[in-house]
Amino acid sequence: MELFSLTGRTALVTGARAGIGREIAVGLARAGADLILHGHRDDLDETERQVKPLGRDVDKLVLDLSDPAAIRPALEPLLARRRVDILVNNAGTIRRGSSRLDDWRQVMAVNLDAVYVLSQTLLEHGATKVISIASLLSFQGGINVASYAAAKHAVAGLTKALSNEWAPRGVQVNAIAPGYIATDVTRALREDEAREAQIRERIPAGRWGRPQDLQGAAVFLASAASDYVTGHVLVVDGGWLAR
Repeated sequence: MELFSLTGRTALVTGARAGIGREIAVGLARAGADLILHGHRDDLDETERQVKPLGRDVDKLVLDLSDPAAIRPALEPLLARRRVDILVNNAGTIRRGSSRLDDWRQVMAVNLDAVYVLSQTLLEHGATKVISIASLLSFQGGINVASYAAAKHAVAGLTKALSNEWAPRGVQVNAIAPGYIATDVTRALREDEAREAQIRERIPAGRWGRPQDLQGAAVFLASAASDYVTGHVLVVDGGWLAR
């Protein structure tokens, strides 16, 4: 459908190596978008392999987002030679059970500071759609993940603040809050039989989410279908928050 078509547009997806980032990249490519795949290491081959048969132009960006001061200088050469219309702030990290200040700072740098710098930089260079990956922990506190919960609460607030600043220019800034998705980040929870059962039993859909469950939400927020949607955190959680 033309309303959801991304043909002729380019999306930068951070953390595109695997999981949610890879599936969002594939979903955007299926809708017609060319891609810039970001990873903190040069291990994006599998994502590129899945996207290439769709006939899209694919570029790769290797950049350590834990150093926010390095982000803008690293992006400038890329943005000088190609326009980026859509930014998906997916990259993230978590430190379960840690109270170390160094771990707190690492989580904040990747999950919040980098989101801010990337968003501002891309908006200043003409992006019209920004989609950040929030979390159920944008609304709840979680257990033993204080830094992650704080960062994801801040991502929701940043989404609303940037929306207020950029909506008058025809730009939409939104977020997606995934529920419990089967990825590397949640592996420890899924391997704990008691905790896994507690989580699954509370999900009205009766199952953990799959990374591909985020594709539709991402295409919607990246496309013209969402041109009057901004400052919104779209929850994709199988009904968890409704229970």
